[in-house]
Amino acid sequence: MALSLPRPQRVDVRIAVSSLLGGLVLWALGLHAQPDRALGAAWALIPLFVLAGLELLRSTMPRTALLLAACSLVFDQFTKGNLASILMFTDIVYAAVVYGTPAAARRLPVTTGVITVAVTFGFLAWWREPEAVLIGVLVGIVLYAPATTGVLVRNHREAAAAAKLRAEQTALLAEMDRVQAVTAERARMARELHDMVANHLSAIAIHSTAALSLDDPVASKDALAVIRENSVQGLAEMRRLIGILRDAGGDLEPAASPTLDGLAALVEGARTNGLDVTLDDARAPQGPKLPAPVELAAYRIVQESLTNALKHASPGRVSVRLTQQPRALRVRVTSPYDDPAGPRAPGSGAGLVGMRERTELLGGTFESGPESSPDGKVWIVSVTLPVDPADEGAKE
Repeated sequence: MALSLPRPQRVDVRIAVSSLLGGLVLWALGLHAQPDRALGAAWALIPLFVLAGLELLRSTMPRTALLLAACSLVFDQFTKGNLASILMFTDIVYAAVVYGTPAAARRLPVTTGVITVAVTFGFLAWWREPEAVLIGVLVGIVLYAPATTGVLVRNHREAAAAAKLRAEQTALLAEMDRVQAVTAERARMARELHDMVANHLSAIAIHSTAALSLDDPVASKDALAVIRENSVQGLAEMRRLIGILRDAGGDLEPAASPTLDGLAALVEGARTNGLDVTLDDARAPQGPKLPAPVELAAYRIVQESLTNALKHASPGRVSVRLTQQPRALRVRVTSPYDDPAGPRAPGSGAGLVGMRERTELLGGTFESGPESSPDGKVWIVSVTLPVDPADEGAKE
């Protein structure tokens, strides 16, 4: 089985070719690094070609390249030598730190530093001359300097990669937050649109069905009057919502935030549409003002409950009761629950989903479903909205 070597990178090929050509020019000119060696000039070509070949492996196999380069440099010391061979060896040391494993990157600077110190003191002890320090300096330039340079470059690259990763993670989190914000805003807009318009459209559907099914000019005229009134109110609510969406400054926001003070008008409108509704507001008249989100949620829940009663409830009385506890507002709406005798508008269940979402957003509890009562079976909507006393005080 043939040994397959990894394909060298382009930068490694350029370094190898340029180093080899430079070494050949120095050799041809007779510029040798160690002219006093026993082996002839031709022997210096062997480590030159070997090191040039190892340059091709500097990025893909740095450890193997460093081991073989060390052997080639030792052999080069017995020849007349070539400056290009020494430079290629320093580059392979540098590449071993930059492209090698993290363990190798930590060990090589320490190892080369120890070798540099050992060679320096070894030659000082052997020669007993100050010039021996120059040998240590040369060894440091060939071994320790490229290793420490490689550490600096590797640390810089790792820091840059970590910063890039953090930036990508930050961008990803920002995109996730944006998507969640858009989704939440779309859900809020859908709830507002449903609560603001569904009541009027349901009344229009019911009365138009009644007008078509009853052969009574007076009843048809009354139904058309209700249809017109609900059409006008529905268009007004739609314009208000569109104005809010188009207004960048948010100046129209207060108009889209009804309060519990408007429940009387809401109930009166339901009576106009044909519902027998009673409102029992058992809150203290001079009690603290509720936070705006709680009032809005309670108003919309009552509005949607009346809409559902108009569409689905059988003839009978619908009751709305509000009670305020020390830390909660309770809303309870009951309506007759039987098979309707008259025309009723179809429903998709979006109203119950919207009421539940409004309640859960404020941390409250929501219950709905049929229940037995002394007057027969009724459909109840029971909501408890928590009220933070600190918020109450802030509103006063």
